[in-house]
Amino acid sequence: MLRSLSIKNFALIEQLQVSFDTGLITITGETGAGKSLLLGALGLLLGKRADLSSVKDNSVKCSIEGVFDIKKYDLESLFEEEDLDYEVETIIRREILPSGKSRAFINDTPVTLHSLNRLGLRLIDIHSQHQTLEVTTNDFQFDVLDALSESNREIQSYKRGLSLLKQKEKEEKVLLDSQQELTKEHDYNSFLLNELEEAKLKPGELSELEERYETLINIEEIQERLSGSVSLISSEEVGAGDLLNTIKTNISKVAPYSGTLKELSDRIQSVYIEIEDINDSLQNELERLEADPEQLEEVGQRLQMIHNLQTKHTVSSVEELIKIKEELQGKVSKTESLSGDIENVRREIETTKAQLDEVAIKIHKKRTKALPKLVSELEDILKSLGMVNASFKTSLTLQEKYLSNGKEVLEFLFSANKGGAFGELKKVASGGELSRIMIGIKAILSRYTQLPTIIFDEIDTGVSGEIAHKMADLMMAMSKNLQVFSITHLPQIAANGQSQYKVFKEDINNTTVTRLKLLNNEDRIREIAEMIGGKNISDSALTHAKSLLHYQK
Repeated sequence: MLRSLSIKNFALIEQLQVSFDTGLITITGETGAGKSLLLGALGLLLGKRADLSSVKDNSVKCSIEGVFDIKKYDLESLFEEEDLDYEVETIIRREILPSGKSRAFINDTPVTLHSLNRLGLRLIDIHSQHQTLEVTTNDFQFDVLDALSESNREIQSYKRGLSLLKQKEKEEKVLLDSQQELTKEHDYNSFLLNELEEAKLKPGELSELEERYETLINIEEIQERLSGSVSLISSEEVGAGDLLNTIKTNISKVAPYSGTLKELSDRIQSVYIEIEDINDSLQNELERLEADPEQLEEVGQRLQMIHNLQTKHTVSSVEELIKIKEELQGKVSKTESLSGDIENVRREIETTKAQLDEVAIKIHKKRTKALPKLVSELEDILKSLGMVNASFKTSLTLQEKYLSNGKEVLEFLFSANKGGAFGELKKVASGGELSRIMIGIKAILSRYTQLPTIIFDEIDTGVSGEIAHKMADLMMAMSKNLQVFSITHLPQIAANGQSQYKVFKEDINNTTVTRLKLLNNEDRIREIAEMIGGKNISDSALTHAKSLLHYQK
């Protein structure tokens, strides 16, 4: 509920500080006195966009601050979502700077207009005649019905399930799109993969093949040069081995004569052993090598195949080809596994739908039970408000489509006259009728759910006499469960307020300002008498005013 309101430098309001209590609060005043300014200031406080033209003095900051008691509203989760400190007594402040820049604060924490609006919708509900069109919307009608049917737990469960269903359907679409895209490439990827798998590539293979190919293609020259080298080493006449052996023998004979000769003898011995070992290796390599045209052809073909694959895939090594093969394996495997993934998601979708259907049936049963009660209570209220022939024709029809709050279509038709044709509210109900329907619905809702503070802005226009008393009684009944403001021109409603405020204009130093005053008992008698009979207050008007206020002469 709204505990207090402070306004500075806004339109005709220079400075205003007012506190409010619980119950029904009535606000009266002449047309043009500035009642709409209060609503404008509250609108800014609740998140409407600011306009520098609404500032009284452009050189001074405009500020609007409201203190709210929010302990009954279960707003902890909203504060947590907005990363705000939750306080039972929450302060909202809006500022418009001389530069035109607007700032908003919740408990002294800067917030966006979106955050302010989210909270504002949960704190104050403003109703004027042009805003009663809300009652004609299907969403609002469902909200009212769900409050009476006490199906909030099922509705929340349904919404969680619907969110999951949409998530799974989105997953299915992504998988199907991927499958469609990958299927286009699947055959080609499979061909490329098969080609690489058949190649049986091995890391380091290319250099080995190239070396083998060079050996085979030059086998004759290699054999010739190996054979010549062996002859040069092992020839009995001038072979390098025999010559080195002779040198070794000569030096070994004189080696004992000095250390230098001994060292030279050892070195010659080492060289002789090495040349013999080289000769053996040359002999072995010569014996091993032989021309093999078939192997040459085979190695050449494999090299050509690898080079062709490198060209096709624009790489320069076998290792890169192996990496491409692994990537292709992943793509082909993913394409082939997508069918299984799609099937799994579709099973999850069907399970979610089955659970949603089960919850939707529970909601339907509760709504079906509550609908006649809503219609009956609303028709009774409207009869008391002078719409004696008002009646509703309603139906709830289950369908296959999943809607935001269930699987039903609600038909809420209205007729104001006996024997009249039923039609949609927005088409057949007048503005005055919509106002009474709205106040009737709010009165019903106030008994079943915790509503925010309600402000009725001249919603009683066109009402008089006994109907005005009935409307006042209705507002009084509502005010037992919530804070109700009524901006009114009707003395019957003004007199029923637990407290009454008057909006009026006053000229100070050649400047017109708007004031808001809490009326005492005597003030209320005169204000209501003036509402009854005009500026020239008669004794009968005073008597009537006192009777309305339950005073005795």
